[in-house]
Amino acid sequence: MTQPLVGPPEPVNITSFTTVTSYLRSLRLSIFNIWSGKLNCTGEITLTANAATTVLNRKGLSPQSVVTFDPKTANAASDLYGGGMYVLSANRLNDAWTITHPNNANADKTFQYSVLG
Repeated sequence: MTQPLVGPPEPVNITSFTTVTSYLRSLRLSIFNIWSGKLNCTGEITLTANAATTVLNRKGLSPQSVVTFDPKTANAASDLYGGGMYVLSANRLNDAWTITHPNNANADKTFQYSVLG
């Protein structure tokens, strides 16, 4: 599982030069990570076996978000590229999307995903 990136801390007291310098170093590192493509918007999900839906719970998801799925197994790729995996507009809620997918016994339908918006 991927480790979330940690952004710069909120400055507690910016009255000293040392505190400001430390905060700017953290901010610079965060910007460098963004430029390097290290965004804190990824995760991993495995679709539920013997079920037609799986819920993706993630803080910050919204009906306007865009989620991309990267299959990690052949069965996951089959579900995604075979046209049987989708999320209806009605199932795109804040912090939770319900993914519709083929109902089969394959337990290895694992994806990396990224969320934008």
